[in-house]
Amino acid sequence: MSSPPAAFSNEGDEQPQRRAPTSFHPSLWGNFFLSYQPPTAPKHAYMKERVQVVKEEVRKVVKGSSEVPEILDLVIKLQRLGLDSYYETEINDLLCIVYNTDYNDKDLHLVSLRFYLLRKNGYDVSSDMFQHFKDKEGSFVADDVRSLLSLYNAAYLRTHGEKVLDEAIVFTTNRLRSELEHLKSPAADEVWWKELNVESNLSFIRDRIVEMHFWMTGACSEPHYSLSRIILTKMIAFITILDDIFDTYATTEESMMLAKAIYMCNETATVLLSKYMKDFYLYYLKTFDSFEEALCPNKSYRVCYLRELFKRLVQGFSQEIKWRDDHYIPKTIEEHLELSRKTVGAFELACASFVGMGDLVTKETLDCLLTYPELLKSFTTCVRLSNDIASTKREQAGDHHHASTIQSYMLQHGATAHEACVGIKDLIEDSWKDMMKEYLTPTDLQPKIVAERLLILRERML
Repeated sequence: MSSPPAAFSNEGDEQPQRRAPTSFHPSLWGNFFLSYQPPTAPKHAYMKERVQVVKEEVRKVVKGSSEVPEILDLVIKLQRLGLDSYYETEINDLLCIVYNTDYNDKDLHLVSLRFYLLRKNGYDVSSDMFQHFKDKEGSFVADDVRSLLSLYNAAYLRTHGEKVLDEAIVFTTNRLRSELEHLKSPAADEVWWKELNVESNLSFIRDRIVEMHFWMTGACSEPHYSLSRIILTKMIAFITILDDIFDTYATTEESMMLAKAIYMCNETATVLLSKYMKDFYLYYLKTFDSFEEALCPNKSYRVCYLRELFKRLVQGFSQEIKWRDDHYIPKTIEEHLELSRKTVGAFELACASFVGMGDLVTKETLDCLLTYPELLKSFTTCVRLSNDIASTKREQAGDHHHASTIQSYMLQHGATAHEACVGIKDLIEDSWKDMMKEYLTPTDLQPKIVAERLLILRERML
């Protein structure tokens, strides 16, 4: 288990000197969801009965599919709707048919979709088929957006050395970007979160609970993983609050005291905390107790893994504060990632996603995940580097932030900020390939379901 960070004393009642917090845009939803009325009992019973009828109607359609284009279209629709878990056996049988069928279609969309579905489901299919979609000069030929999107998604399941897929990424990225100016997507107007009275107690944090919920629903969409979705949503909410406290609002002393309280994991630790932290901390403890109650008796031990994840997280946050206060920039990106890939929150969410999965995930697998295997390193590296590219301008505009991987890359290579971003994007691509390599070689302690879940999380988090 991890050891606690160094803590400061909490003497005196003087108001601390605060840094100007980072400016986040307000919640978009307000009280929009407070007026929601759940269905009546008779209506709910009718809806459940209707669902069973429709499920079986769809099952007949699935079982009746025989042509490869029809199968591919059906499977991808079920996956995108989050309904594939109802038809796992049938889908596996269909994909086996697709894999064993000699298929040489000239439709780039269908060929890309076939490759995507097969490789995503563990079939090590060759990428050579994409060479047929190049002209005499060796450039890809594709005009319609659907084919571009399908090729783009397929290419991101590449491994190291698949040059044709590397080229496909460059080609589709450039073409799709050129289409963006023709798209319009009006933003929603309001978002809701009342759990912690954030408007009064934590007004400086990112108020994004609805986005977090839908984000985690997409990462864990199967109906029988309801508990996993609940745990994940609450985990990402706490991670976001802690990140904003440590990174944008609290003094160094307050941060260290909160880290110490997270280690103690006991109500008595509230004496260490500033007033605005107390309610949050008590709610944090209460939430973890509720996780134990929600898990069946022989699975409640798993909550100790969640507590350990947060101890490691605040340990990392504490080290980042030391970097910040010392104005320290890690001399290499590797040195930076040794710490920062563990503080982006991806490690905690990845491990937490398995806690509510019942017998599919064993204690041995959870123990293995806490050792931080290569699959998790690649996953968290992807997320950290992508996060830094997206947030570095906003964060560095503040008056007091720790150095990002962008700055370490600039220092290590004598690069400009633009050159650093380009180089880091290459590192993201390499990490993604490393993930695919691990995905295609599962082990007993790191079964296929672990890699599958991380692939989904990675798609949702980036």
